[in-house]
Amino acid sequence: MDKNKTVLIIDDDQNNIFALKLALKSRGFQALGCLSAEEGLAQLRNSAGVGLVLMDMMMPEIDGYEATQLIRKTWDSQEMPVIAVTAQAMTGDREKCLAAGANGYISKPIDIELLVRLMGEIVK
Repeated sequence: MDKNKTVLIIDDDQNNIFALKLALKSRGFQALGCLSAEEGLAQLRNSAGVGLVLMDMMMPEIDGYEATQLIRKTWDSQEMPVIAVTAQAMTGDREKCLAAGANGYISKPIDIELLVRLMGEIVK
């Protein structure tokens, strides 16, 4: 992934956002964080530099599945890649995330090296 592009982290846990931002920044990426799907969707509408979204799937109000579907209705899948992030990691979760429109899937706790490789595979 082009390090000039920004990674948008949408997660309802501030600690997760902080840790991911720190890990990504230490590898040369720019990162923004939003605490809700609503805030994340607004950020996408107002930021031209976002190149990838890390979407927590289990959030109150609008969950990551619905938010990903909303992104797909607004942005072409090639224009706005989404990686689903979940702590659940139950059987069938990966398929459910991909069916909702995610381009990739990773479970928590996040292996940052695996995440960076996945980002590179999705955003060429």
